[in-house]
Amino acid sequence: ALAVEGAWRRRRGEPPEQVADDLRRRSAQRTRRVLGRAKGGALKAGQLLSTVDALFPADPERTWQQALAALPADNPPVPFTELAPVMAAELGRDWRAQVEWFDTTAAAAASIGQVHRAVWHDGRDVAVKIQYPGVAEALKVDIAAVSVMTRLSALVAPGMALPPLVAEMRDRLAEELDYRREGHVQRQFADAFADDPEVVVPRVVLATPRVLVTEWLGGTPFTALADAPQTMRDRAGSAYMRFLLSGPQRVGWLHTDPHPGNFRMTDDGRLGVLDFGSALAMPAGMPGTFGRLISLLRLDDPVAIRAGLEEEGFVRPGSRVDAIKLRDYLAPFTEPSRHEVFSFTPEWLRSQFGRLGDPRNPDFAVALQLTMPPEHLFTHRVWLGIVGVLCQLRATIPVRDEVRRWLPGLD
Repeated sequence: ALAVEGAWRRRRGEPPEQVADDLRRRSAQRTRRVLGRAKGGALKAGQLLSTVDALFPADPERTWQQALAALPADNPPVPFTELAPVMAAELGRDWRAQVEWFDTTAAAAASIGQVHRAVWHDGRDVAVKIQYPGVAEALKVDIAAVSVMTRLSALVAPGMALPPLVAEMRDRLAEELDYRREGHVQRQFADAFADDPEVVVPRVVLATPRVLVTEWLGGTPFTALADAPQTMRDRAGSAYMRFLLSGPQRVGWLHTDPHPGNFRMTDDGRLGVLDFGSALAMPAGMPGTFGRLISLLRLDDPVAIRAGLEEEGFVRPGSRVDAIKLRDYLAPFTEPSRHEVFSFTPEWLRSQFGRLGDPRNPDFAVALQLTMPPEHLFTHRVWLGIVGVLCQLRATIPVRDEVRRWLPGLD
């Protein structure tokens, strides 16, 4: 409808740039409203795209960037009167006897539940995450909104299999609906990082299928670090990347929800990590094929690149793929690992994808010949999120040694 309106307004003689700016702003606002109401899978798709806002077309008003950046931190909450029956069903009718104080105003609202601050009966400050009533049933009718984000993802990094990622996120929500699983994962992370000087994970107090109680964690959200001193942004970015890459080796789990709303810097300078609902078991550590893919795409020999990609299952045998164009297309994933220290900026990310993400460019067709082994759906989601968030932070951090340490198979 907006496209038809735009064509009609231009035929009437309105300035094309003015029409484009107006339609872009309204489209972004409408998508923000749709995703905010949809919650569930569609909101998570938007949260993933919010980590790579630099990939959207240049816009002086940052319309799309502002609309998507609001998703992790500004999702409209549900009135507590609608959540009280969930608390009673999960903790018992006398659930208020288990708390000394409970704030009925939401502290944060996420995709499938929202958080309320409370004081537990033993005096601990806690975060009480309550699942939205009926969210499981709502996911069944979320397909239309997810499709909107799938089409939107065609604008950004189409070679990175974003549409399959969106579908995979929707399908994996079944696991996230059980807060007992999230509590189990968070306990393992909390134990593994208990004495870590750089990372803090809140302890789990209580977990039921639809209610999760954890210790409260304060600090400055990543979404508020844009104007922080460079040293703070560098420290935050370095800890963020190390935490996400090291999870499989240190804990046996990959934290697969890298959007900035799940991370903060505490007052003592540590990285605080929240929300372990989206996590993939990796008891053997990160798959070696991911590191080998990055190594292959740093080669200059097209024959070696092509042979390696076929062996790892990233391109079909016999397909007509230009290995050098493919290497260049995926440069945003590989370029930082070439450098001992790398400066991430939105301008760099946009320059990498700006030309290659244009469907009118012949290189765009290279992406359509990629195949993505299932084990890489989440590793690519995490790495895409890391790159996007580090660019938002404008962080300058050591990269080469870190990725070599945590990514097996990387030369």
